Amino acid sequence: MLGVIDLPTYLAGLVLIVLLPGPNSLYVLSVAARRGVRRGYTAAAGVWCGDTVLMTLSAAGVASLLQGNAVLFGIVKYAGAGYLTWLAFGMLRAAWTMWRTRRERVADEVPEQSAAEERPFRRALVISLFNPKAILFFVAFFVQFVDPGYAYPALSFVVLGAFAQLASFLYLTALIFSGTRLAEAFRRRRRLSAGATTAAGALFLGFAVKLTLASA
Repeated sequence: MLGVIDLPTYLAGLVLIVLLPGPNSLYVLSVAARRGVRRGYTAAAGVWCGDTVLMTLSAAGVASLLQGNAVLFGIVKYAGAGYLTWLAFGMLRAAWTMWRTRRERVADEVPEQSAAEERPFRRALVISLFNPKAILFFVAFFVQFVDPGYAYPALSFVVLGAFAQLASFLYLTALIFSGTRLAEAFRRRRRLSAGATTAAGALFLGFAVKLTLASA
């Protein structure tokens, strides 16, 4: 179909890959839990735009450039790791503030950051784009399911990318509505909120370390 081979296997692998936790999905869940459905979808839109850019770059051959240029790969890699670390420390600071004020009434709570200041779309977009391994992954995964004899391989990439975005949409939608269920509990229980935010910050630090240790 349109140069795509072994579609069932591709879809099965895609589901498993989408379900793996990563900084994108974790950030969307965090935004939805703190800001609600609308802001959750705003963050998700940043992820989808970022993934679309990475898929396009992969199809255009940027993955080969990153693989062949260690300096360029290192620049992108460490920039991405630095941004994830910055986000992680922001979460840890917010968690510490929640813990210190855990005995105060919820009505007196001051939000740690306004939605306008956070700019969830931009943050999610940057998290997606500063991940050189994602570019390499897209080309390495997609190319296995493109018929080398098909006259229009770009169309095959579009089909594969459309399925990937659909899977991402369904998964992030589930996370967004799960996050809003957690929101009320977080607002009422400062210790729970502080613990969850600390865990999220620690995971982002882990993602940063993993990206730092990645090789092309």
